Amino acid sequence: MGILETEHYSLETQGIRVTVFPEYLEESSLPSEETYAFSYTIAIDNRSEQPVTLLERHWVIFSGGTHLAEVVGPGVLGEQPLIDTGEVFEYTSTSVIQDPIGRMEGSYTFRSHGGHYFDVPIPSFDLHYPVVFH
Repeated sequence: MGILETEHYSLETQGIRVTVFPEYLEESSLPSEETYAFSYTIAIDNRSEQPVTLLERHWVIFSGGTHLAEVVGPGVLGEQPLIDTGEVFEYTSTSVIQDPIGRMEGSYTFRSHGGHYFDVPIPSFDLHYPVVFH
């Protein structure tokens, strides 16, 4: 299944469109030990009129409806990428929760080419263990 065929979540704020594609990682999960691993690919599409630099990320992670963790740090994956007008920056990361259902949400802090700082929300997205009923 291609990335465009999977479940995704999208939100546009101030010309920055953030799209998230979460995926359950069966090979990294151990449901018998309450370990559920997920990857998420994020595409950041700069639809604004000037280049932006992604300075900081802020994540809130929920497992089974309970606040599990909060992560704040510079950039993403050790980078503070400059995203030009019309460009899409994409990266993939992972998260592990202790329940078959969870959620992540957050925001990015950007600086525009003109020096303006602004926050862009990351759409809240579900993390769910795929259950098959027969």
